[in-house]
Amino acid sequence: MTLDKDTERLAKVAKALGHPTRIRILKYLDNQSHCFTGDLVDVLPISQSTVSQHLKELKNAGLIKGEVKPPKIKYCIDQKNWKQAKTLFEDFFK
Repeated sequence: MTLDKDTERLAKVAKALGHPTRIRILKYLDNQSHCFTGDLVDVLPISQSTVSQHLKELKNAGLIKGEVKPPKIKYCIDQKNWKQAKTLFEDFFK
């Protein structure tokens, strides 16, 4: 049995959304034009290394993107992929 691309993409996004902290990060980013890791450390009760791990998971799922601004990385929601993820979930729940 082979899975189609949409099914694989939906599963990847669902896995990334499977942790409450990642959802909080996305909600925070949805209210900001961008943020840096330190911004999230200030608003979340977790360490910088843990925030970085969650950012990595969201980035690997394509939900956020990072732009290097030495010595930091500026994060924002990847609007194209975010819209695609919404569509995949809407289609799934129809």
